[in-house]
Amino acid sequence: MLPCALGRSGRSAIKREGDGATPSGIWRPVLVLYRADRRQRPRTALPVRPLKADDGWCDAVGDRNYNRWVRHPYPASAERLWRLDALYDVIVVLDHNRRPRMQGAGSAIFVHLARPGYAPTEGCIALAPRHLLLVLAAAGRNTCIAIA
Repeated sequence: MLPCALGRSGRSAIKREGDGATPSGIWRPVLVLYRADRRQRPRTALPVRPLKADDGWCDAVGDRNYNRWVRHPYPASAERLWRLDALYDVIVVLDHNRRPRMQGAGSAIFVHLARPGYAPTEGCIALAPRHLLLVLAAAGRNTCIAIA
């Protein structure tokens, strides 16, 4: 067990877009994204891709790309993955609400770097940098993250 931050509304078995809750369940890591201008490529058996300045993640309920990677500028609401702060210097995309993808059931549920003091997230899971890198080094294709 490692210390982590969860959503500002705690955990929820029924995740809804914008509720601030971390979805309860067992989630598989799908992809690791990282800022190559700030960090070395994380060591992991998972697929890894460097972030680009125009990377985004659509959070617009009703949009055909809801809960999918997009490029900015994007015509609907989409979170910017290239941030000024360090929270998204390493991102693990989880399989929450991917297949089947349900509109409004939560988007952009990631594991990312924690704020100082483990301040709450908007629904993601956040770890200290050294802990996230340890998890990634041990992760493989059968890795799961459980939120009870």
